[in-house]
Amino acid sequence: MVPVKDFRVAIVGGGIAGLTLAVGLIRGGVQVDIFEQASKFEEIGAGVGIGPNAVRALKGLGILDDILRVSNEPPSMRPLLFISGLPGRELIYDYPGTDDDLALGVHRAHFLETLVSLLPPEVSHFGKKCISVLEDEGGTTIFFDDGTRHTSDIVIGCDGIKSSIRTTVVGRLVHAKFTRRLVFRGLIPVTAAVAALGEGILKRPHCLVGPNRHIISYPLQGKPIVNVVIFCTDRSKLAEEQDLTFDPPWVVAVEQEEMLEHFVGWGKHVLDLLANIKKPTKWVLHALDQPLDSYIRGKIVLVGDSAHSMQPHLGAGAGQAIEDAYMLTRLLTHPSTRLQHLETVLKAYDHIRRPRANRVLTSSYAAGEVYEYAGPSGGSIEGIRSDLTDQWDFVWHHDLDHDFEMAVQMVFNAPP
Repeated sequence: MVPVKDFRVAIVGGGIAGLTLAVGLIRGGVQVDIFEQASKFEEIGAGVGIGPNAVRALKGLGILDDILRVSNEPPSMRPLLFISGLPGRELIYDYPGTDDDLALGVHRAHFLETLVSLLPPEVSHFGKKCISVLEDEGGTTIFFDDGTRHTSDIVIGCDGIKSSIRTTVVGRLVHAKFTRRLVFRGLIPVTAAVAALGEGILKRPHCLVGPNRHIISYPLQGKPIVNVVIFCTDRSKLAEEQDLTFDPPWVVAVEQEEMLEHFVGWGKHVLDLLANIKKPTKWVLHALDQPLDSYIRGKIVLVGDSAHSMQPHLGAGAGQAIEDAYMLTRLLTHPSTRLQHLETVLKAYDHIRRPRANRVLTSSYAAGEVYEYAGPSGGSIEGIRSDLTDQWDFVWHHDLDHDFEMAVQMVFNAPP
C-alpha cells in the first residue's frame, strides 16, 4: 500500500509485537521500516496462547483470518482446568468460561511466518542491532552497532525483554530479573498426552498444581501436538536474598533427568506426562520485577515485552503485546492523525495502555503464586479456589474499543 500519512515509523524488533504492529500500520497507510538484529525473523519457543481479548484485537486489525488459516481450527473456549499434580489427582477448580471466551493456542513460528507473509519484503532490515536512540529537531534517530543510523519521526521499541530502547525511555538501565523460576518446555504427541491425562486434554488446557511447581499443557491449534510447560520455583530464600542475575544463556537444552528430579513424589499422571519429553529445554525465567512508570519519551515508545515483560502465568504476555499493537495502530492510522499529533498520540497510548498492561504484569506474578500453593489464601483447595475465582475476568473482558475512544478524545478533544 502506498503511504498516505505524512510521518514515518521505525520499528526496532521483529517479534510478534513488532510484526503485528507493522502489518497494521502499513495497511493503514503508514511508511514503516522494521529493524531486526538477527539475520531473519524468528521466535524462540513453541506454543503461544492467544486469549479472548487478543483474539478480538487480531480481528480488529484484520489479521485473525490469516492466523486461522495456519491454525486450521476456529477459536474455541479454552479456560484452564486445575488438577492436583500430586497422587490422588484431585480436581482443584474448573475455571468457567462463556461462549464469547474464544481463544487460540498456536505455534509461535507459524504465527510469525504468517505475519511475515503479510509484509512487503522491502520494509525489513536485518543485522541491525540498536545501541541507542536520539531525538532532536531533525527527527528520531536509531544508531546501530554496525555504524549505520536511521532517522524517522517515531521510533517504536519492540525489542523484547532485553530491550535497549527501554533504557532511553526510562532514563536508566532497567534489566529484567531472574524470577526464582526455572521452566522446562517440550512438545509431545497428542496421543501421549491423552494417555497421561485423559481425553480432557483435547478440549481444555490443564494446569497441574502443587507445592513450588506447576505444569501447563495445551494442544496446539490444528496440530497433533501438545505443548507442555513446567515451572519450578525456589522459595527457600526471599527474592531479595537471592542472586537474581544470571549470565546468558537463558535457554539451554538439558537431559530429561534434570527435569524429572524436581517431581519426585508427584502423581503418576505427571510422571507419565513428563516421560514423553525426552529432550527438554530449560529456561531461566526473567521478567520485570516492577512496572515501568512510563512507556514513552517524546516520540519514542515501548511496545510488548520491552514495556511490560511479565511472567506467563495468565497466558497474557503475547495478548498484551497484541493489545499494544492494536491501540497504537488505530491511533496512528486514525484519519485525523498527522505529524503534528504524534507526541499527543503517544501520550494517549501511554495513559491508556500502561495501567492495564502493568496490572496484567503484577497479576501474572500473583497467579503463579496461587498455582504453587503460595497465594494469599494458602494451599488448601478452598483457598486456591477462592484465589482463582474471576482471575481472568479483567484480562479477557476488557473493552478495547472504549479505550480507543478515550484515547482519541485525549488526542483530538472530540468524539471519534
